[in-house]
Amino acid sequence: MAPSELAYAAAVLTLAYFVRGISGFGSGLIAVPLLALRFPLQQVVPFMLVADFAASALVGGLHFQHVDRTEIRRLMPATLVGVALGTGLLVALPAAALLSVLGLFILAFALRGLLARPGPFTPASTRWAWPAALSGGAVSGLFGTGGPPYVIYLSHRIRDKAALRATLSGLFFLEGLVRIVTFLIAGLLLDGGVWLQSLLAAPLIMAALYAGSHVHTRLTDVQMLRLVNLLLLGSAAAVLAKAWSL
Repeated sequence: MAPSELAYAAAVLTLAYFVRGISGFGSGLIAVPLLALRFPLQQVVPFMLVADFAASALVGGLHFQHVDRTEIRRLMPATLVGVALGTGLLVALPAAALLSVLGLFILAFALRGLLARPGPFTPASTRWAWPAALSGGAVSGLFGTGGPPYVIYLSHRIRDKAALRATLSGLFFLEGLVRIVTFLIAGLLLDGGVWLQSLLAAPLIMAALYAGSHVHTRLTDVQMLRLVNLLLLGSAAAVLAKAWSL
């Protein structure tokens, strides 16, 4: 890489994992489209898969006591089905249409959350677990990042921001493990360069996660939920921009 490319990649990764340290998600939604502006997507997606897997292990492991294992057990079966479904749909359906539907759904939900007046926390029904996990897994299989459906569901199931952040990281760790196996079978992670790049980026990623974690502790539950909705709004804009550029 040229020095300018290295500086650009470092800036993108710092921003992406600073946000991940605060919220427990968002690194892929930020980094993948920005890195893809300078680097081939076939290199970006495997790299981010390895980096996100390590970040999920770090955040989830450091805060294991906060992970809501009941919610993860509820989500994982449909997630496995969704990943398999998304991989199949990837070669069968037009990506632009799928991205547009996803982007509009996330946009509507984020705007609803931002415009709604704060009130008593009312947990969403567990009946939404299967739709959330199925769509999250499918989007992950299709586009490499299935965060928003999981975040939408879990942010309406888990009130405590520490538990929400840790549970998201735990879920993404398990989902990442499934995707790593899938990518290995498909031959996308057999290039040693992907693992070397992830290793070289590890100190920067850890520093950004650490900085974000310190900001996280200073946020109230209401501020955390507002940040989640702002991130969803940004991800909706990125998804729609990608869809309409295809």
